[in-house]
Amino acid sequence: MPARIRLQRHGKKNQPYYHIVVADGRAPRDGKFIEKLGTYNPMKNPAEINLNIDSAVNWLKNGAQPSETARRILSYKGVLLKRHLQIGVEKGAISQEQADVKFNQWLQEKEAKINSKRNTLESEARDARKARLEAETKANAAKAEAVAAKKAAAAEAEAAAKAAAEAEANADAPADAEQPAEEAPAQE
Repeated sequence: MPARIRLQRHGKKNQPYYHIVVADGRAPRDGKFIEKLGTYNPMKNPAEINLNIDSAVNWLKNGAQPSETARRILSYKGVLLKRHLQIGVEKGAISQEQADVKFNQWLQEKEAKINSKRNTLESEARDARKARLEAETKANAAKAEAVAAKKAAAAEAEAAAKAAAEAEANADAPADAEQPAEEAPAQE
């Protein structure tokens, strides 16, 4: 069996973290490996990939076959492009300097894309956080107004109850005793 470039799962349940390794095709997934090429963390956005590109190109040159996921990762990091350019250099189609210039240009474009995505995600998160804060502020203001209205209604109800109690107390009191007190200042 030829050597395979594949992922070795690590990490906790529901938190995968992978090592990109070269292993014998017959070895179990998380078993013995020949060389560790890098790591892959899919839980971050964008995914975090650390890879030794030169070693991966060397293994591909020597006949190692990548798994489907490993092939996508190698393509994303430019390993397959570098191998393609190396084949062109070996055949004499381009020089090594031209291949290096093309690969570095591709790497810069790729880094620019990744950084723009990262910046976009950060700005979206910042905007979402700001919108949540504004919504919470509005909700707090609405709650404060509702509490103030409730307190005002309770105060009015209490005042009305007091007035009703005083009116009832005045109605229960003898009419002769209260009237002369009120009429006496009016006559003067």
